[in-house]
Amino acid sequence: MKFHAVVDIQLHPGIADPQGSTIERALPTLGFDGMSNVRSGKSVHLDIEAADAAAAEAQLQEVCEKFLTNPVIEGAEITLVEAS
Repeated sequence: MKFHAVVDIQLHPGIADPQGSTIERALPTLGFDGMSNVRSGKSVHLDIEAADAAAAEAQLQEVCEKFLTNPVIEGAEITLVEAS
């Protein structure tokens, strides 16, 4: 089966996020009030072939742990959608 995956990578809570802080400070000066707790991250979009969704997620989890994230300071959330 073929799946489309989105891997959202974020810093763990409590880890300083200078980019998020910069964005948060800039928002009011651009006229956007009422926004707080801004955190910045990255997304990786990819297609993967696997026997089923569980196998695809397991493989992506391994890729995250070994390549896409620094597990000491980052975590990843994987979203899978079956490709048509």
